[in-house]
Amino acid sequence: MRLINLAKCQRSFKHFGSLLGQSRLNTRVLLGICFTVFLWMPLQASAELPVPSHISPPVGDHEGEDVPQPIEFPHNRHVKDMKINCMYCHTYARRSKVAGIPPTSKCMGCHKMIATDKPRIQKLTEYWEKGQSPRWKKVHDVPDYVHFTHEKHIRRFVFDADFPVEDVQQVCGLCHGEIREMTVAHKVKPLTMGFCRRCHEANGGPGDCWKCHK
Repeated sequence: MRLINLAKCQRSFKHFGSLLGQSRLNTRVLLGICFTVFLWMPLQASAELPVPSHISPPVGDHEGEDVPQPIEFPHNRHVKDMKINCMYCHTYARRSKVAGIPPTSKCMGCHKMIATDKPRIQKLTEYWEKGQSPRWKKVHDVPDYVHFTHEKHIRRFVFDADFPVEDVQQVCGLCHGEIREMTVAHKVKPLTMGFCRRCHEANGGPGDCWKCHK
């Protein structure tokens, strides 16, 4: 829960009032402003990820189990705060079946210099110095009899549609949810046959069983 220091807020607004030549700000007005900011900021932070206008998103939500990872990777810091494109790290998504996990060398390309005092980065550096990669665990897994390819979906909804690549997280979010609000990835979409069929039916995808079941 977000906490707000009203006394500090009051001092700040009184200082602001003095700058405007006012000796005092009405306390009720002040508290109203503080609580308005208090309520407004979380709403801004929780704004839903836009859905691309050329896609009819499949309906369905899911509450997956927490999957512990060797390092609590902060997607929110990288995607939301730093504006790093999904496909910068998940490079294979645009050209293969799997999205891919970035090699440790890619992470260290930044973190040899950035945030080296953080415990997460220190742990990452330990892997790097040992010539190892963290053993990341799958979160958005599907059964072996399901053939899903990221490349075809990225091509269909991004490249063939002339959709801005810099906004690709809007497409990724249809199946992966609000990754920008997460630390480690958490499964929030069912990824079931019904979920996929609803998407195919709404967006003109193939209905042939052999397209998804090899």
